[in-house]
Amino acid sequence: MKYYIIAGEASGDLHASNLMKQLKTFDSSASFRYWGGDLMKAQGGELVKHYSELAFMGFTEVLMNLRTIFKNIDLCKKDILENKPDALILVDYPGFNLRIAEFAKEKGIKVFYYISPQVWAWKQSRVHKIKKIVDKMFVILPFEKDFYKTFNYDVDFVGHPLLDAIADRKKVSLSDFAKQNQLSEKPIIALLPGSRKQEIAVMLPVMISVSKKFTDYQFVIAGAPSQQKEFYESFIKSTGIKIVYGSTYDLLEQSTAALVTSGTATLETALFEVPEVVCYKGGAISFMIAKQLVKVKFISLVNLIMDKEVVKELVQNDFTETNLENELKKILDASVHNKMKADFAELKQKLGSSGASRKTAELIYNLIRK
Repeated sequence: MKYYIIAGEASGDLHASNLMKQLKTFDSSASFRYWGGDLMKAQGGELVKHYSELAFMGFTEVLMNLRTIFKNIDLCKKDILENKPDALILVDYPGFNLRIAEFAKEKGIKVFYYISPQVWAWKQSRVHKIKKIVDKMFVILPFEKDFYKTFNYDVDFVGHPLLDAIADRKKVSLSDFAKQNQLSEKPIIALLPGSRKQEIAVMLPVMISVSKKFTDYQFVIAGAPSQQKEFYESFIKSTGIKIVYGSTYDLLEQSTAALVTSGTATLETALFEVPEVVCYKGGAISFMIAKQLVKVKFISLVNLIMDKEVVKELVQNDFTETNLENELKKILDASVHNKMKADFAELKQKLGSSGASRKTAELIYNLIRK
């Protein structure tokens, strides 16, 4: 069967690639055409557009790039019609994907959504539209099934795909990791400043600024695959801070603590049981609009799933060098460190069992055959 998949960012590329891998185990004739990244490309098929060309962050940037966004939407619609897929699989990325879902539904194409848009946080009215245009929704957060139930929409909770991505990886020893990346013997503090240029440019300088206060540690940046090394180097001249590419999980496994930009990375860090400080700062206008619309009390997935503050969130004006330094000191303290790790163990239990990609692939394959 022919599958058309759309993932608009790095995390979507990871989860979509694992889904593609599992679909091939159920459907030996599976062929793929997709919008995504390098991990999806490694699974075969045809890449239409890389997610690095799609990532616009915040209301202001979206408004400034509306022409490009609408051109991409038109291109995607035309490409779907020309290729006549048996199924359209959408991975998060709601601003773009819900428009495509509506179009595909009108054309009689089966629409599956893997990893729900965060409609529980804002724009809950979108659920009414989702019910009409999505044949089946597969959710990965435990509270999402109950949320959709309040709208009389039956969705499948499949567990979180990060559990599989982390469990299936090949582990590297600390000595090998240090040797490969020319690191010292000092304990590591990981810096995960995001994947988009705009957020990295805002987050990374503040993260770097605290490094000079923690000379007993080495700070290491997890480089986003969509960004060039030269871009990071413009921030770290004369600091001695290293960058590692394609090794974020290896970096987290060897880290003592982490400073993390809000997003999927906050959950990944927690699943490696690394104490973290969550950071976020957006444009003033975008943040002001978001504050009026967002209906949740936390921004990190860790705190949202646990329904309490497990990790400290430094948001907007609270994201300063002084605050970041103070919070990093706290999580390096053994008692805080141990409490956080206990919470992370509980978090893993809440996320359910492994096998999200396989469960989703099997459900999609069987639904198409019906």
